Amino acid sequence: MTLWLSAGMLFTFAAILAILLKWGTMKVIGVTPVHTLTFVAILFTSGLDVGLIMFPLTEFGSYANLAESPEYSFANPLAIEFGFWAFLIWGFYFLTCFYFAIIEPRVQFFEIPVVKIINNVVIIGTCAFTAYLLLVNLPWYLPQLGDGESVVPEFYLIVLASIGLAVYSSSRIKYVRILSLASSALFIALIALMWVRAFVVGSGSPGDFFGTAGLLGEYFGNIHQFVLPLNDYHEFYLYWWFAWSIMIGQFTARFVSGIRTWQLLIAMLMIPSIAIGVWFIVLYQYHVESLEVATLTNLAMITVGVLMVVNSLDSLIRLYTDNLNLTAERLGRINYVIFNFIAMVGLTLLFQLEFLQIQWVGALVIALYFGCALYILIKRRAEVAGIQGSPEENILDFHRIEQVS
Repeated sequence: MTLWLSAGMLFTFAAILAILLKWGTMKVIGVTPVHTLTFVAILFTSGLDVGLIMFPLTEFGSYANLAESPEYSFANPLAIEFGFWAFLIWGFYFLTCFYFAIIEPRVQFFEIPVVKIINNVVIIGTCAFTAYLLLVNLPWYLPQLGDGESVVPEFYLIVLASIGLAVYSSSRIKYVRILSLASSALFIALIALMWVRAFVVGSGSPGDFFGTAGLLGEYFGNIHQFVLPLNDYHEFYLYWWFAWSIMIGQFTARFVSGIRTWQLLIAMLMIPSIAIGVWFIVLYQYHVESLEVATLTNLAMITVGVLMVVNSLDSLIRLYTDNLNLTAERLGRINYVIFNFIAMVGLTLLFQLEFLQIQWVGALVIALYFGCALYILIKRRAEVAGIQGSPEENILDFHRIEQVS
């Protein structure tokens, strides 16, 4: 599995370089373009899940324990956490977003029946894994409802409600913009709330924020360390990112706002990473000072985390139902909601039983990467070589999204 993952990583970065060299200045326009700020909000909230909110405080200590994990010795825990979540790996999303906006309309690789089946298995499986992550992490963040370790009925209700809301909101694409902007605004508010506690009310000072931020420099000074898996846990993360990449590329490609390819890459690497970096700096201050996360803050974190889950599931459910022609228009909204709700709940329970693993999904995605490249080389080389711009039917009309059901 490690060799397969390493091959996928190297292929991904080589493909990004090839795209920049050939189409770096080309304008990229999606089917339903939105303003760049909205595009970034959709990218950020769809491309991340509850793990961003819930994982860091549980992981900083592990990255600092060099006796058990000496492979982390090249950087501090904050830089390691940032490397697992930000900057370089957002290149995965750039690659697939560009591909589905510009190349796939000419190649139609994902319209091949067997590829379409695999693609939708990936999407559905990763949707369920997102809900599963919320379920298994709730005990740590809401110990008030249990013993802090066990999954109790209240946690199942939270997850079921999240799935239900996501399924309903996915029935209309206009909800994506509303959810994305609302999630982004609430996430910023959460950062501000916790920043005040860490650097104003707590023992730290506002100036300490910049001192802690300086620790991120060790990531950029050692960025090459993150190209290949450091250990099994990093491997799990990378497979997770691969699993998400195909889906997020398909979904976000439709919203690209007409910016040039190199600008799209910078936007997708930098803007989400700034938000992630600020969030991790605040959380790291809590870790270093052993600050207690108050009940109100816990509830705020859970609220934002749940909203991120709803946002992600909304995007991905919309994607696979479009791909399989199981839309609300075809099935009727009630049937659509019932069918997708049952499917998501069932698959979430399979992850709970450890019958499924996200690594398997990520490995399938790498196979799709290689299969697509071979298909282009064998059958569509001339079409791809002749690409000079976005598909002619894609025009820069920001009102198009309002016309889509």
